[in-house]
Amino acid sequence: MKLFRLALFALLSPIAAQAQQMLTLEDAIQQGITKQYSIQISRQRERIAANENSLGNAGFLPTITGSANKNYTISGIDQSFFGGLRPPLVQSGVNSNSGNVGMAMAWTLYDGKGMFVLRDRYKELQNLGAKQTESSIENLIALISSTYYDIIRQNLRVNNFKKGLEISNDRLKLAKDRYEVGQGSKVDYYSAQVDYNEDKALLIAQEQSFTNTKIGFNTLLVKDYKADFQIVNTIDLLPKLKLSELKMSALSQNPTLIGAILSKKISDLDTKNLQSQQKPQIDLLAGYNLNSVANGAGFGVEKGSSDVFNYGLRATINIFDGYNQKRRIQNAKINAEIAALQIEDLKNALLSALEKTYVTYENSMNLIQLETENYTIAKQNIDIAFDRFKVGIATSYELREVQRNAVAAETRLIEAKYAAKAAEIELIRLSGNLL
Repeated sequence: MKLFRLALFALLSPIAAQAQQMLTLEDAIQQGITKQYSIQISRQRERIAANENSLGNAGFLPTITGSANKNYTISGIDQSFFGGLRPPLVQSGVNSNSGNVGMAMAWTLYDGKGMFVLRDRYKELQNLGAKQTESSIENLIALISSTYYDIIRQNLRVNNFKKGLEISNDRLKLAKDRYEVGQGSKVDYYSAQVDYNEDKALLIAQEQSFTNTKIGFNTLLVKDYKADFQIVNTIDLLPKLKLSELKMSALSQNPTLIGAILSKKISDLDTKNLQSQQKPQIDLLAGYNLNSVANGAGFGVEKGSSDVFNYGLRATINIFDGYNQKRRIQNAKINAEIAALQIEDLKNALLSALEKTYVTYENSMNLIQLETENYTIAKQNIDIAFDRFKVGIATSYELREVQRNAVAAETRLIEAKYAAKAAEIELIRLSGNLL
């Protein structure tokens, strides 16, 4: 683990600070994590999961409901009575009203431990949200890092093509001077001009690729697309990573794998929650109501009020629902089994990805050594061939071939270094050590 901490420090530390506008990898990562919309969205979802993790949502707290109503009536009366006990009653526009104010409380005392299961479920959902955010951040760090080194790669290729263009320019001048004084042929002069134009076209295309990569990088950092910055043109590699340590770390720290394990726990809790619904539920009930009436009819109660307080216990149990509860429990168990299989599938894919990436990593490291030797020899051949060309011993074709070999050798060296760095970043990401 110490190796990984050192690796992460080396990965994020600035290589040098050569100018005030120098953008280090660490600064780029901080900007990306702060501004990237996908990370902000993940953090907002994490906040929702944290809000859901509460005692009230799990069912531990009582629910209290208040109600109030007021009713008004306007009626007409035309009544006569048996035996003449009282004179007939004839009225119109009789105003009456009644009102009610009350509160009702229900508090679950026992539900087969379902509320405890729900509390654990919301806790695991919050943990899952945090891991999903962590996974998003690690993926973003890996993408920023690989793009950062891709910019270095593109810039190194630009410089490589510039050196090749300088050689073509020197050759063109020499061929022109020879042709003008009658010591060289027009064919050599035109050939030098064609080769110069070809190298210039390659440089223009590479500069375009370099610019487009920087625009894409600014997009990752949510910056102005054309914002300019400088970086140090070196691709430094970390100490050799060990596959065995990477595998051990991946199985214990990879956030995607941990997220799958948390999903399995949630599936198990869903099963327990459904099983708890097969047990009786006991609720404490209480209520208070205040009633009032105002009667304008002239008989019965003219005005009055009453209040009632009630309390008690309620027990409910699902006796039979057409085997639906049993079916839901069976499906929940199947989902838990699926989640377990997904964990194993993810482990298999993770270890496979580590194996493949490590092969790329090792091959790239070997190619770096090989291409470094080739490039050293190619540079020496350039000096020798150009000196021979100056004195007329070497032909234009020979110089051109040596030049192409040198440019190609440096290009392969740059590509090997970038491939090793990209594989290195991916190995650290898969092992769960970018954070």
